[in-house]
Amino acid sequence: MLLPDLSPLWVSLKVSLLATVITLQMGILVAYRMYRYQGKARSLIDGILMMPLILPPTVIGFVLLIVLGKNGVLGQILTQWNLRIVFTWYAAVLAAVVVSFPLMYRSALGAFEQIDTLILDAARIDGASDHAVFWYVSLPLASPGIVAGTVLTFARGLGEFGATLMIAGNIPGQTQTMPMAIYFAVEAGATQEAWFWAMIAILIALAGIVTVNSWKI
Repeated sequence: MLLPDLSPLWVSLKVSLLATVITLQMGILVAYRMYRYQGKARSLIDGILMMPLILPPTVIGFVLLIVLGKNGVLGQILTQWNLRIVFTWYAAVLAAVVVSFPLMYRSALGAFEQIDTLILDAARIDGASDHAVFWYVSLPLASPGIVAGTVLTFARGLGEFGATLMIAGNIPGQTQTMPMAIYFAVEAGATQEAWFWAMIAILIALAGIVTVNSWKI
């Protein structure tokens, strides 16, 4: 079998890495705010933040398409600035961010909730500001959970299919990721090509798991 076009691998890595960087920052900040927030709307807000994990990816893709399409609210604003997100690799990044955000958020939130509050109180008694407590106490103590969430986020972005297909399409060399390459290879009867991409995805996922386990040790 001739080596297939490797563009799906590069597109997948580019999309997943950028989505992970964005989701990592958003997830940590939102999780820390939710960790400190004990208001009556906490359950509702938490439910909204976790919704992308429950909804089918096609529903997420449909909503994003409606919002960002040329007739959507944001789509019309982008059009005025001669900008387009739909059916570009930026759309694939956005889809990956939305579907993987709950994993990063929940991992970070769980990590913050496991921190002994006595340690945080001791830091404040010693004169540390809330900003210092976050950066020098809470964040380092929560790092194992955050690292695990980061790997899950990357893996989820790497495997995203439904929402990406709807909002980014399947454009070879631009938006065609490995899951799309597998799907359309199977559809075309190219089983060997599908196996090639499946093994690449498995190896990347395994490498991520091994890395996390090694880091924890």
